[in-house]
Amino acid sequence: MNMLSPTVGAALEITRVFDAPPELVFSLWSNPEHVKRWWHPGGFTTPAFEMDFREGGRYRYCIRKGTTDSWAHGVYREISAPERLVFTFRWDSGDAGHDADTLVTVTFKAQGDKTLMTFRQEPFASLERRDAHAVGWGQVLDSLVEFIATGVPTS
Repeated sequence: MNMLSPTVGAALEITRVFDAPPELVFSLWSNPEHVKRWWHPGGFTTPAFEMDFREGGRYRYCIRKGTTDSWAHGVYREISAPERLVFTFRWDSGDAGHDADTLVTVTFKAQGDKTLMTFRQEPFASLERRDAHAVGWGQVLDSLVEFIATGVPTS
């Protein structure tokens, strides 16, 4: 299930239901070895993901398509396992208009033995930038669905 909300303004909101409990889905956001396997849009890989998973800790990662690398980074602002994760997000492209700080809030709620996850990112300078991120994050979350479906390693 993938739904974009009719949020007014330049905020992005995506909801998904995952076939796994909140504790597992949350844990997949906190382990760099797991994150490297799913945090990329279609056609990309994640060759590097460094994280200091604690409030105030930083992360930095690279997604790759062919020979082109794109880097991003941020800071973990709030970690409330397994309900909520808040972090900043910023591309490292060198283009000041493109590399604006945004705030990402991810919530995880039990729905029986599944998880309702809500992903929100804001603010965006334009609806076009928001919509571009909607496509990318939608594909990233598709990768997470596939990772869960293939059987998540326990270590």
